[in-house]
Amino acid sequence: MSQNENIRIALIEDKKEIREGLNILISGSAGFECVASFADAETALRKIPSQNVDVILMDINLPNMSGIECVRILKPLLSNTQIIMLTMYDDNEHVFEALKAGAAGYLLKRTSPAKILEAVREVHNGGSPMSMQIARMVVQSFSEKSARIKLDEKLTERELEILGQLSKGLRYQEIADKLFISVETVRTHLRKIYEKLQVRNSTEAVLKYLQK
Repeated sequence: MSQNENIRIALIEDKKEIREGLNILISGSAGFECVASFADAETALRKIPSQNVDVILMDINLPNMSGIECVRILKPLLSNTQIIMLTMYDDNEHVFEALKAGAAGYLLKRTSPAKILEAVREVHNGGSPMSMQIARMVVQSFSEKSARIKLDEKLTERELEILGQLSKGLRYQEIADKLFISVETVRTHLRKIYEKLQVRNSTEAVLKYLQK
């Protein structure tokens, strides 16, 4: 895109007041152009592929087809078009499903108008803009995943199994009965678990397991 060209934006948002507000924001800002707006995913899927759109701002909670499903269908058709989710959902499931579907950014609807425009420019330049709260969630998730990998590397499958049962509140005898091993074998495994995790007792071991 040359410096004199506007970033061409399409909106997919079912709430009329939000859709019109975004249209006014974009149309009144230098360097941006709202070329289309849709109240549902089905209409957007029919019309957007024939238009020259750089960035799509997509709601998740749309009537009938969800915004995430719309992204999943649109993205393979529009490899050069970047999609930002603009939604009220701030939970892990929606965030990661949207990113897996092909969204390049994720903003909450309480994001300020200036930040929305900044995010559009950022995604158009190859970035992945996210609201601060969402970015923290993503980082935390990867950190927890890394911790799980490290725990899995340290402990054997049987040790993980015993620690998992212990975390459910089962006593040594109950674990032994459930896994068809002796109580002494359970104690032997636990001693090895304590040594590998560098903890002193079952409570500390379970805490490490639950933090994975």
